Amino acid sequence: MRAGIHLWNYTNPGGAAATADLVAGVATAAEAGGFAQLTVMDHWFQMEAAGDPREPMLEAFTTLAFLAAHSSTLRLGPLVVGVTYRHPGLLAKIVTSLDVLSKGRAMLGIGAAWYEREHLALGVPYPAISERFERLEEAIRIVHQMWSDDEGAFEGEHYRLAETINSPAAVTEGHPPLLIGGKGEKKTLRIAAQYAQIVNLTASEPDDVAHLLDVLRGHCDRLGTDYDAIEKQVMATRLRPDDPSYWPTMERLAALGVDLVVFGAAPNDQVGSVERYAAQVLPRLAEL
Repeated sequence: MRAGIHLWNYTNPGGAAATADLVAGVATAAEAGGFAQLTVMDHWFQMEAAGDPREPMLEAFTTLAFLAAHSSTLRLGPLVVGVTYRHPGLLAKIVTSLDVLSKGRAMLGIGAAWYEREHLALGVPYPAISERFERLEEAIRIVHQMWSDDEGAFEGEHYRLAETINSPAAVTEGHPPLLIGGKGEKKTLRIAAQYAQIVNLTASEPDDVAHLLDVLRGHCDRLGTDYDAIEKQVMATRLRPDDPSYWPTMERLAALGVDLVVFGAAPNDQVGSVERYAAQVLPRLAEL
């Protein structure tokens, strides 16, 4: 299995003045350590379940562009964009620009959004969940159209674009991969089966992962899409390498066909935690 590192917290002893060096250091340590992927959180406030909303949080795509300039092999993307945060046409342009400037290393992780507080705080509309999923599917269709040769109009229920010009085009062959994150069985995994090249399951317990992958396979079978062509990722940010169940868990995940495991950079020790994962976990993970 391969590994990814997720940068979800920018709290550090040096404060804002040290943040640029910290972010660059994470990219350097991740690339030197053999990580395949580096993702950042796409929120305006820190998640309440993870910390105080007033903790520092950088805008995702500004950060990803900075990371692109401080790396050369890492796949880069948000984990994940909330569909309500940016107009889909603008989002396609942003991701394409990241792909061009990173020489083909961008991906787009996207979901239906959930953090109501930050929407209300900054005055961004927050429709009901049913509408957010409708917008998610339309946004994916818009992005795919802008990554194609079709420069025509798009007429949807929620979005209307007169032209879908997108120049320069992405340099990734085909287009940057689309990642769908979550574990909703009826909508999220169905959308993943229909559109995604990568699925990121917000689960790490092998029995849960096995069930979710069975659900994904079922959706693929019904839609006529290729289950085996979808890269499978799991979030392992809550797992600890010193736990006796850690390596048995990893072995079971590998047996289930998981391709990549995402670890989290620790607050106040982001670079050090990346280096420890690289030294203590990645060599054995690569053998599974």
